Amino acid sequence: MSSQNSKVLLVYSGGLDTSICIPLMRQEYGYKDVVTVTVDVGQPQSDIEQAAEKAKLLGTEHYTVDAKEEFAKDFCFASLQANGDYQGYPMSTSIARPLIAAKAVEMAQRLGITSFAHGCTGKGNDQYRIEFGIRSLMSHATIHAPVRERNMTRSWEIEYAQKNNVPIQQSLEKIWSIDENLWGRSIEGGRLEEPDFAPPEEIFQWTQSVEKAPNAATEMSIQFKKGIPVSLNGETLSAAALVIKLNKIAGDHGIGRIDIMEDRMMGLKVRENYECPGSVVLLKAHQALENLVLTRDEIRFKKTVDLEWSKLAYEGLWWDPFKTDLECFIQKTQERVTGHVKLKLFKGQTTVLGRSSDWALYSEDLASFDSTTFDQRESTGSVKNFGMQPRMFQHLAEKFKTQM
Repeated sequence: MSSQNSKVLLVYSGGLDTSICIPLMRQEYGYKDVVTVTVDVGQPQSDIEQAAEKAKLLGTEHYTVDAKEEFAKDFCFASLQANGDYQGYPMSTSIARPLIAAKAVEMAQRLGITSFAHGCTGKGNDQYRIEFGIRSLMSHATIHAPVRERNMTRSWEIEYAQKNNVPIQQSLEKIWSIDENLWGRSIEGGRLEEPDFAPPEEIFQWTQSVEKAPNAATEMSIQFKKGIPVSLNGETLSAAALVIKLNKIAGDHGIGRIDIMEDRMMGLKVRENYECPGSVVLLKAHQALENLVLTRDEIRFKKTVDLEWSKLAYEGLWWDPFKTDLECFIQKTQERVTGHVKLKLFKGQTTVLGRSSDWALYSEDLASFDSTTFDQRESTGSVKNFGMQPRMFQHLAEKFKTQM
């Protein structure tokens, strides 16, 4: 137990898990003062305001940190340059956790606090991401994880909240757990945990169903500079503003709904539902431009680098030197990923219509069937000798087969 006069900083979202941590820190952990910090990485403004109101209602000293622009520029776009993907979806929650941890440490240092608490469960990934971030930036920190340490269930949490007058939105019937930021929205919990349960339409907020999506397509152009999107349909926008606008446009067309069985770090398979309209479109456009300007060996090797980067990002290892090493290669390739990509959005699908760049490794004069610039006759020798060793193997295999 801690000293009654000591303070603890609670990384606070305003949801069920973190809200019950406020009375728990006082009743079970002995902290007299609970300080809450909410880091705004693109949650709905109403959620930010409700978190602040709830924290103050529960008697905490509360702070809100606006980190949307930093998140979009330094985290979302870093993931975009690495084609960040885990098992088929753009990572969103995982890349936000390191920034949330960093901002929590900044606030703790400002207030002279060395004790932290968070609402992560012992079954999920966020416990690793949050605690790695805090310990990387404050090695002497004390960290409490009440939900994990007390082996809580969601039903127990709801009952505890009701007994302690903690205002919550969840009920035993609607028990969804939602995490949202600029890059994506995840929904889990309740019957969504059942692999064969069809998600109800009510869980989706960013995307239209394909049935309700417009019957007319939307065409757009995205401009990239060094792998970073800088304008949408010719309009220059800040990083956060571009992502927010694209989320709305793509979401209206039913783009970005992903339902997968995900392998968590603990080895558990879990059913996850995601909405990530803007990031799905940006990843498609970015890869289309990379395929135009990078050499085939760069593309081949970068797939391996991107996969390794994504694994580290998924695990929240933002300050791992291996990640920095990988980013040296990634950043070098992105120096040429500059140009425009034209796309069509329609009924849940994103189609690349065209791409252009001053760095394009494409020559119509060389590739066209109607051009003689590339002298086809010069291919004769290389075609004749192509695959020499496997051809020799086949002849030997046939020879020895007849001798058996």
